Amino acid sequence: MIKFKGTMLSLHPLFVIVMMASVVTGRFLELLTLFIIVFIHELGHAAAAAAMGYKVRAIQMLPFGGVAVIDDDGRMTAWREIIIALAGPLQNVIMIGIALSCQWAGWGDAGMLSYLIQGNLIIAAFNLLPILPLDGGKVLQALVSLIAPYHATLLWASRAGLLCSLVMIAYGLQPLFNGEGIRLNVLMIGLFLAYSNFEDYRNVHYRFLRFLVNRSESYERNMEGLGNAQPIVADSSKPLGDIMRLFKRERYHLIYVMSGPGNLLAVVPEQHVISSYFSSNGPPWYA
Repeated sequence: MIKFKGTMLSLHPLFVIVMMASVVTGRFLELLTLFIIVFIHELGHAAAAAAMGYKVRAIQMLPFGGVAVIDDDGRMTAWREIIIALAGPLQNVIMIGIALSCQWAGWGDAGMLSYLIQGNLIIAAFNLLPILPLDGGKVLQALVSLIAPYHATLLWASRAGLLCSLVMIAYGLQPLFNGEGIRLNVLMIGLFLAYSNFEDYRNVHYRFLRFLVNRSESYERNMEGLGNAQPIVADSSKPLGDIMRLFKRERYHLIYVMSGPGNLLAVVPEQHVISSYFSSNGPPWYA
C-alpha cells in the first residue's frame, strides 16, 4: 500500500500473484500495459471526483480491474455521479486517440500501438456494461434515480446487475455444451460481478440507511441541491420506513399527513420524518 496526498493506492494480493505468473508465462509486458491502462482509467474517476470537491479515499487494483473509492457525504447528485463514472472511459478514448495519431505519424512500435488500441477498447466497452459496480451500472443507476424513488433504484439496479452477471456466467459456460473448454476469463468475471451484486442486494437496507443519514446531515449546507419540494400524501398510520422509501434522490419532500379522505393533520418536512425514524422516543412523527 502507498499513500499519496491522502489517497491510498493498493494492489489486491491476487493481482500481485497474476503479475508474478505473467513473468513465468512471458506475458508480463502485455499485462503491465493493461495495468497502466486500468490505472489511468481509475485516475480519470479520481481526478473528476477531486475536481468536484470530493475526497478520493483509495484507488484499488483488483484482479479484474480497478476501483476508485470516493467519499459521498450527501452532496453527490446523480449528474455528478454520471460525470465521474464516464471520466474513466473517457481516458480510454483519449489513449486510443493518442495511439491512432502515433500510428498515423508512423511513431512507435506498430504491434504495441495496436495492442494499446485493442486493450483500451476492451476495457472501455467492458466498463460501460450496465452492471454494478462497473461504470455503465453506475450511470444506469444514477439515471434511474432521477425518476424513481431511491430505495427502488438501489433494489432494481442490484437485481439487473445480478441478472446480467448470470447471463455472463452462462456465456462463459456455453462451450461446455459443444464439448469445448469454458471461457474461463468471462466465467471468473461473471462470478465476481454476480457475488458483488448479490452482496449489494443483501445490503440494500443498509445502503438506504446511509443515504438517509447523509441526506439528513446535508440539509443545512445543501438545501438548494435537493431541488423543488415534492409532496407525498400518507396516512398517519403508515410506517415511516414505507414513507421514506418514496424519497427521491434529487427531490426535497413535504409529507401531507392524512387521517382519512380530505382530513389533513399536518404537513411535515422530510428531515423531521428521518429524525423521527432514527429516534426511539418522542411524540408522533407528524406532531
